[in-house]
Amino acid sequence: MEKQSNATGNLQGYADKEKGKGGINRTYKSRLFEMIFSSKRELLELYNAVNGTSYENPEELDVNTLENAIYMSMRNDLSFIIDSRLALYEHQSTYNPNLPLRFLMYTANLYSNMTKDRNLYGSRPVRLPAPGFVIFYNGLSEQPDRQIIKLSDVYEVQDREISLELKAVMLNINRGHNEKLMDKCKTLKDYSIYVDKVREYTKSMPLEDAVEKAITECIEDNILAEFLRNNRTEAKNVSIFEYDEEKHMRQIKEESREEGREQGRKEGEAYTLERVNHLIRLLASQSRTEDIVRAASDREWQEKLFKEFGL
Repeated sequence: MEKQSNATGNLQGYADKEKGKGGINRTYKSRLFEMIFSSKRELLELYNAVNGTSYENPEELDVNTLENAIYMSMRNDLSFIIDSRLALYEHQSTYNPNLPLRFLMYTANLYSNMTKDRNLYGSRPVRLPAPGFVIFYNGLSEQPDRQIIKLSDVYEVQDREISLELKAVMLNINRGHNEKLMDKCKTLKDYSIYVDKVREYTKSMPLEDAVEKAITECIEDNILAEFLRNNRTEAKNVSIFEYDEEKHMRQIKEESREEGREQGRKEGEAYTLERVNHLIRLLASQSRTEDIVRAASDREWQEKLFKEFGL
C-alpha cells in the first residue's frame, strides 16, 4: 500500500502542475523515473544497490526533495537523508556537464533549510549530512557504465589547487549496462527494460501505440507490473511526454549542428573569396595577367600562388 499511495501522491502532483494549480507558472513535469522511485521502499532498494549497503527499514529514509522550485526555476528529482548522509539523485536522458553546478545549487538550498534555525556564527561546528550525488543516465548517446563529472570541469581557469569541487557519479542505466547494479535493484532493471521497449517499438509504430504495447507486455512479464497496473494512464501520458521531449531535444541539437556547419561553410567561403581577391590584387600589381587567368581554372596553380605570397 505504501508504494501505491506514494506514487499516487506524486502523480497527483504531476496532474496539478499540468493544470497550473496554485498560481505558479511551472514548466516542470514529473518524470517516470521519479514517479517509480517516489516509494521509500523502492528508493531504499536503489540506494542499497548503488552504495552496496543493506538498510532494511524504509522509514529510516527521510525524503527532502525540493518540491517548490521557484528557486532558480529548478528542482531536483530525488533527495533524501539516511544515516547522516544526504543523497541527491538526478535522472537524465541527455548528457549534461552542468549537473554538478545544479547539484551545488540544490545542496546549498537544502543546507540553508537545514540550518536556518542554527547558529552559524558560533564557535561550535554546525554538523551537516555528508552529500553524495548520482546521475542515472539513459540517453541515446554512447556513455560508459560509470564516469565522474566534476564541477571544476566547467571552471574557466583550471588552478592547480581547487578550492571548491563537487563530484557526481553518472551511471548508465540503459539496457545492457551496469548489469551487476541492475541485478541488485529489480525496479531499476525493469525501468531500463521498459524504456528500451518503448524506443524499440516507436521504430515501427506510432508513439502512443508503442507505449501502450510496452506497458501491456511489461505487465504480462512482471516488469514494473504493480506500478503500471496501478498507474497505467498516468504512466502512459508521462512516457509519451518524455519521448516527445527527448525527440525534440535531439532535433534541436541536430539543427544546431547543421546551423554550425552552414555557418562554418559560409565563413570558409568568405575566407577563400578574400584570399582569391587578395591574390588577384597582388598579381595585378605585378602585371602577371597570365597567372591570374591560369589560377582561375587551375586549382593547383592557385594553391602554388597562395604559398608564393604567403596567403
